[in-house]
Amino acid sequence: MIKWYPALYLDSVTKKNLRKIKRRMERRKINLSVYCIALASNEKNLLDIYSTNELLYRYYRHKDIKVIGLASNKENAIQLVADIVNDVYQQTGRLDVRTFFKEDE
Repeated sequence: MIKWYPALYLDSVTKKNLRKIKRRMERRKINLSVYCIALASNEKNLLDIYSTNELLYRYYRHKDIKVIGLASNKENAIQLVADIVNDVYQQTGRLDVRTFFKEDE
C-alpha cells in the first residue's frame, strides 16, 4: 500500500503532472520513466529509489511504502535524494531520515 508524504519532493516535470502520476500509481497503471523515492525497506539504508513500474509487481502489493518524492528520471531522483538528505541534516544535525519522516505522520 502506498502512503504519500504530504509535502512530496518533486522535480519540475512531476510537479506539473502530480495528480495524474499519483492516480496512475494508485490504479496500478504503467508510468513511463517516473521514479519514486521512499523510506528504505532495509532499516540500515536511508532511502530507496524505485521505478514506479517496479511497484506493479505482486511483491509490493502488500508492502507499506511511504513515498516522499517523485522524479521524472533516475538522474533527477538521485538529485532529489541528495536534497532530501541535505534537508534532514540541516534541520536535525543527523542523518536519521526514517525518524524525520515518521515524525510527520
